[in-house]
Amino acid sequence: MNAPDRLDPVFDGLSPAPVWAHFAAFCRIPRPSRGEAAIREHLLAWATARDIAAQVDAAGNLILRKPASPGHEGAPGVILQAHLDMVCQANAGTPHDFTRDPIRPVRRDGWLVAEHTTLGADNGIGASLILAALEDDTLIHGPLEALLTVDEEAGMGGAHGLEPGLLNGRLMLNLDTEDWGEFYLGCAGGLDVDARATGQADPLPVGWRSLRLSLAGLRGGHSGVDIHEERGNAIKLLVRVLCDLASDAPLRLALLRGGTARNALPREASAVIAVPAAVADGLPARVAAWQALLQDELRGVEAGLSLHLDDAAADSVLAVADQARWLNALHAAPHGVRRWSLDVPGVVETSNNLGIVELTPNGGHANFMVRSLRDSGSAALAAELLSLLTLAGLPATASGHYPGWTPNPDSPLLALCQRVFTRRFGGTSTVKVVHAGLECGLIDARYPGLDTVSFGPTIRGAHAPGERVEIASVDAAWQLLGALLAALARGELPAPA
Repeated sequence: MNAPDRLDPVFDGLSPAPVWAHFAAFCRIPRPSRGEAAIREHLLAWATARDIAAQVDAAGNLILRKPASPGHEGAPGVILQAHLDMVCQANAGTPHDFTRDPIRPVRRDGWLVAEHTTLGADNGIGASLILAALEDDTLIHGPLEALLTVDEEAGMGGAHGLEPGLLNGRLMLNLDTEDWGEFYLGCAGGLDVDARATGQADPLPVGWRSLRLSLAGLRGGHSGVDIHEERGNAIKLLVRVLCDLASDAPLRLALLRGGTARNALPREASAVIAVPAAVADGLPARVAAWQALLQDELRGVEAGLSLHLDDAAADSVLAVADQARWLNALHAAPHGVRRWSLDVPGVVETSNNLGIVELTPNGGHANFMVRSLRDSGSAALAAELLSLLTLAGLPATASGHYPGWTPNPDSPLLALCQRVFTRRFGGTSTVKVVHAGLECGLIDARYPGLDTVSFGPTIRGAHAPGERVEIASVDAAWQLLGALLAALARGELPAPA
């Protein structure tokens, strides 16, 4: 690291020190999606100081190159790939500005944890492993290229914008998975469905009372990795409550807001409503009954769920027709697992996440993130959502499609990874297909014929506050990375089947 950099004491004594020193910089320097300029400039300066060739492409991706170790110039070129950005989520009441404030991790029981925000181990740890490999002159390796992409979490913009012809390697190790001891060989693709409409505000009815109804305390999480766990979606649950309250008493909606990231399960949602004073008197009991019902339905999954009612201020509300369109559409919209894979047992094939909603009297927006191992599956579910929104009178579009990563069980690189893992650690690794979206499919589309495998240390709670990474697994991932590079440099890659 640069001489002026001083590590947070939380990183003292962690091994391997170079990896954690890089991750300390990732924690110190803000890097929201589409706001990676500061971390990229830091890494450009770092590369220049070490005579590591660096290039920024038109999409903003950072490409770093290191020649082969002496005597291994003829080894196959390897691309090491991760992304620079992170999901930015904080608990309600946590005053954290992800564009300016550093992440403040703590150590607990063998884990590095961000208690009230996301940690950014997804994918800062993967990038840190790559950077440490580039600066370690004791490693044996062939020609190395590092591809550090931008905007992965908000739409895979960096991978979408990657130009053919920039990279030379034919093997790629992606460092963006979250279960140590597992090699990933395929992932879901997907796209976004966005509904957006303007509105005509109505004045607040005279004599009505304004209240805020808030649903909080959910676990949230990654909308791909955790979608099968039946965790609550704060938006869907709150809309369900609102529809019930409005079914038998006058209720006008002034605001509905929930979720902050398209690829995170919404943990919190709130609505400002207006009701006649006589109706307001009976709402606390109904809200308490709904809280008890939801807690019972999600018992064992969402222990922290709470539904809270307090006073609020509003001077206008959604028009009656706009309120009906939005609430009915959001209530009817699917969320969660649509289909399980018949080809890969135990893996979700197709799902949808209602990730973000913001409604005001002047208009609103809702985002749905659709994922599938089959492009036809994501296209079909997106078409259903578009039909539903069209029937509700809400203009909607589908965009940002990215392909899935098709598994190749005969991958020579996978065979080598499994062999090196057993040689280094004993035991047997496992091969998985993940419902989350990795950039591998998009990169493969631009570089056909790449042989790609993904692995990484153990990360839990990605995309939600409380995200943590297992410290010992980072050391293990570092050992595996070095051993794989050495094996490839020594010509151990099996011939294609």
